[in-house]
Amino acid sequence: MAIKDGDTIKVDYTGTLEDGSIFDSSEGRQPLEFTVGSGQVIKGFDDAVKGMEVGGETEITLAPVDAYGEHKTSLVDTVSRDLVQSNDMVMEIGKTFFVQTPHGEPMPAKVVDLTDDEVTFDLNHPLAGKALTFKIKVVEA
Repeated sequence: MAIKDGDTIKVDYTGTLEDGSIFDSSEGRQPLEFTVGSGQVIKGFDDAVKGMEVGGETEITLAPVDAYGEHKTSLVDTVSRDLVQSNDMVMEIGKTFFVQTPHGEPMPAKVVDLTDDEVTFDLNHPLAGKALTFKIKVVEA
């Protein structure tokens, strides 16, 4: 029976970047379980399983718009080190910290530049702006 919106399914998957490196996989773990069309997974992944059947396999490549979106320069911000420095924080490029949104929710912020006076944070999802390829196999529906 073909998978449709509202079906809860389990899939095995491997996600790779354009250079072939794996960024996520269900290998060695339980299959990913989600309800199709519910927004629990990225749109392109959700759309790819519609119409598939148990045992079916597919490989898709998603443009950033169907994955984690384009990288937005508006989500890169430079602030004074005085505003973020504390005794237990070691600032270094590449390190990720959690900051609070105006609504009080935690959001990851990656340090992308650092001077003696300022810190530049990137609040984009780490996979924003990247094309993603997924190998997907439906194991249960």
